[in-house]
Parts: sequence; C-alpha cells; structure tokens
Amino acid sequence: MTASRADPFSHPLPGRARRARSLSLAALVAVLAGLCVLSVAIGTRATGWADIVAALGGRVDNIGQAAVAVRIPRTMLALLAGAALGLAGAIMQGVTRNPLADPGILGVNMGASLAIVVGIAWFGIASAHVYVFTAILGAGVSAVFVYVIGSLGRGGATPLKLALAGAATSVAFSSMVIAVVLPRSDIAGGIHSWQIGGVGGATFDRIAQVLPLLVAGFAVSLLSARKLNSLALGDELAAGLGERVAVARAVAAFGAILLCGATTAICGPIGFLGLVVPHLCRLLVGVDHRWLLPFSALGGAGLLLLADIVGRIVARPAELDVGIVTAFVGAPVFIWMVRRQRVHEL
Repeated sequence: MTASRADPFSHPLPGRARRARSLSLAALVAVLAGLCVLSVAIGTRATGWADIVAALGGRVDNIGQAAVAVRIPRTMLALLAGAALGLAGAIMQGVTRNPLADPGILGVNMGASLAIVVGIAWFGIASAHVYVFTAILGAGVSAVFVYVIGSLGRGGATPLKLALAGAATSVAFSSMVIAVVLPRSDIAGGIHSWQIGGVGGATFDRIAQVLPLLVAGFAVSLLSARKLNSLALGDELAAGLGERVAVARAVAAFGAILLCGATTAICGPIGFLGLVVPHLCRLLVGVDHRWLLPFSALGGAGLLLLADIVGRIVARPAELDVGIVTAFVGAPVFIWMVRRQRVHEL
C-alpha cells in the first residue's frame, strides 16, 4: 500500500486495547443472544420453555406455541432494523462529521415516509417492492435536501446547522404527510399506525422482501470504514492521502440511505436510535470506524430489541410500539447533545 492510500488508523493496537475491544465485542454478542431469548419468551401471553422449543422446531400445536412462532420473525426484524439504523447513524455522523446526525433528526426517515404516503395516496402503489424503492428514493432526496440547506451561509455544513435543517425538514415533511392523509379516510388508519414505527406484525415474507437491500446496505456501509477514517481527518488531509472525498462521501451515504429506506418501508420511521447507539459505542471502541461500524450495528440491534421487549411489558396486556420507547430515551439525549454542541461552538 502506498503512503497516499494509508489508513490513518492502520497502526496496530496495543495488546491491552485489542483485548478490551474483543471482550466488549464478546459481551455485546452475549447480551444480544440473551435479548433474543427474552424476545421470543416474553409477550402478552405467557409461554414456557416447552412452547419455545416446540415452536423453534416448527411445531405449532397450541396457542402458546403459536404465540412464540409469531415472535420469532418479530425478533428477527427487530435485529435487522436495529442494526440498520445503528449503522446508518454511525455512517451519517462520519460522512457529515456531525455528532448530532441521525436518520430521524436529519429528516431521512421522514423523507422516506412522505414518499411512501404520497405513493399510496396519489399513485396507488400496493407492491411491497415498490414501497421499498419509493422509500429509498424519498430518503435519498431528503438527505441531499437537508445537506444543501445546512451548507448555506457562512461556515458551511456545521453540526448545529445540519441538525436544525434536518429538524425543520422533518417537521415540514410530517405536516405534508398529515395533509396528504387527512382527505383519505380509507388509508388514514393504516398509515397513522405505521408512522409510529414498530416491528409488530412481522413475517418472514415481509423480511425477505427487504433483506437483499439491507444486505447491500450493510455491505456498502461496512466497506466504507477506511474511507470514513480518512474523512474524519478533514477533506484536505483526506485528499492528500489519495482519497476521492466526494466519491467516498457519496458511497458511504448511499449505504446509509439504503438501510434507512428499507427499514422505514417495513417498520415505519423509528427515531433517535441512530443518534444514541454510535455515541455509546464510541465509549467502548473509540473513533476507528473499522470497529465503530460493526459495534454500532450490534448495539442498534440490541437496543431496538430491548425497546420492543420493554414495550410489551410496560403496557400489558397491550403493547407500546418501539418508536414510542426509543423516543422516550432518545429525545432527552438529543436535547443534551444540542446544548453541549452549542457550548462548544460559542
């Protein structure tokens, strides 16, 4: 490898740091496995280990086993959606060098939502595959729009300007969604429920429809780790290292948009996960994206799965959708981070 293509984080880690990261990874995987077991076991109906084992083996002979059989794809969807949103948040923070970046805060999720609502109300789209591609298109247009607006004025795309532009765009798009849905009572109920954001009603067929795009998004995003390490040094230094800055930023952003669009199409807009998870993971592994991105994916999967479990417990015999639970956690964190960022910029 030539010096112009050197990765600024390519030096070997000290043995202690490497062991600490490996232990953190093992602990995170163990926690995730435990949450999967809890997700399959816990619900509005009590189930025993016999029901769980039978359902995992493909038997559905009673109500308990049927309940477990429903929770299995729900657990899988929570894992995939959480991993996608956690990874997308880390990518967006790396691409924009903005600690406040998040698919919800930057308006990407709401752009995907508006595209789907307009497609349903005005163009009568009904195919799940069309939903997904419509959501990805809406997410991409929204991301570009927010970045352009946030780049206007002195100083370019500062973290606070991007956050404000994204928040304003989210509010505007949310109002547009309401304006489109209000005259359409035939679709209002389903859209309002979907807009909250949740993983209930998951099936293996629905997951299979978005899985190829999620896999592509995961691959593009994870392969962008070295480029994000270069971008973290600043555009001029990254270009000096031989990186094509605009291409690197566009490729990484494309991976995040794929993840956001596909996830929003099947789950609805789930906010704040992509904001909280990367910051927690930085406390464990630092700023090297080769570690931060996979940790953010695993952390996002665990946090969304935990939110889904909490939503089933606190509102028994009903349920709280994960979008509500993540908002309770993420909104205070976002307010604290904005206040902290303003202090640093003053």
